[in-house]
Amino acid sequence: MRTTSSDPQRPSPSSGSAPSSPSSLSSAPPAPITPPPSVLPAPAAPSRAVDWRIRFAALSLIWGCSFLFIKVGTEGFTPLYVSLGRMACGTAVLVAALAVRRERLPRAARTWAHLCVAAVLLNSLPFSLFAYAELRIPSTLAGICNATTPLWGMLLSLVALSEDRPTRRRFAGLALGFAGVLVVLGAWQGFSGQDPAGTLMALAASASYAVGWIYVRRNLSTTGDSHLSMTGAQLLLGTVQLAMAAPLSAPLPTSFPAVPLLAILALGALGTGFAMLVQYGLVADVGPTTATLITYFLPIVATAAGVTVLGEELTWNTPVGALIVLAGAALTRPGPARGRRPDSRPPTAGRDDARPQRGPH
Repeated sequence: MRTTSSDPQRPSPSSGSAPSSPSSLSSAPPAPITPPPSVLPAPAAPSRAVDWRIRFAALSLIWGCSFLFIKVGTEGFTPLYVSLGRMACGTAVLVAALAVRRERLPRAARTWAHLCVAAVLLNSLPFSLFAYAELRIPSTLAGICNATTPLWGMLLSLVALSEDRPTRRRFAGLALGFAGVLVVLGAWQGFSGQDPAGTLMALAASASYAVGWIYVRRNLSTTGDSHLSMTGAQLLLGTVQLAMAAPLSAPLPTSFPAVPLLAILALGALGTGFAMLVQYGLVADVGPTTATLITYFLPIVATAAGVTVLGEELTWNTPVGALIVLAGAALTRPGPARGRRPDSRPPTAGRDDARPQRGPH
């Protein structure tokens, strides 16, 4: 699952889905989510109260389960209301964090205008596409599609970012990754058993994250505002966007089934809110390269959750294809700049390796 992250965690100021941008700057990851992916500054003082390995595992679990939460949420509410509930809960968590830290939201009108676009690309659109997709495809497949975000990111960066130089290794990773998608879908069987529309929506959601990362990198990397401030503002804008769109798609809910409602609360408060706060500290402690490795664990967690909790069917080509996708995504990761050790310092505004974070999807 997924709020502004092109390697996996090049999300926006927003994961489950991973990220994963701050969230945005999510998502998760995822993605974020993920989710991432930070274009924004990391916290000044890293927190080591909890070992980073525990936080890494917790973040992988939260964002990996985002696709499970989305699936359960859509059993009681329409997709746009699932996304709206998710955004509202995530916004509440980050606004509370802003109040505790006595930070303010951005003031520049130009920043808010760019954040509005980032909210669409990194939150409102991909969150909603994943929710619609999971009406038609298993949560396991949605989680695997989310892992293609780095592939889309590299493909798009070749066109949009002239400084992002391709290499043979990265081109090989791109080809390998998309070959893995074909294996997951069972291309040799004519994609039998898979819903083309649902799969395309999930892939489009992943591509939207990549577009959002590039947009944030170009327009929001040097605002001077804190990562928390930017992420909170982005999620707030995304919540307003969905609050206007959701009633146009379906009437307001008249009943609130307990299990779907709890799934949405967990999706938003944990995957879109709390997880982003954990990710910032993780990036500050171990650096963006290590932190974004979370993206490669999300499909594993999503698959395990879908099979064990929801009883989704798992054929041999799904895990095999997922491993090929992850291998391809790993190859597309840009290497560290010459003369500088990777993760030698936390990401700061204006640096190319500082990426927006999101929750996976």
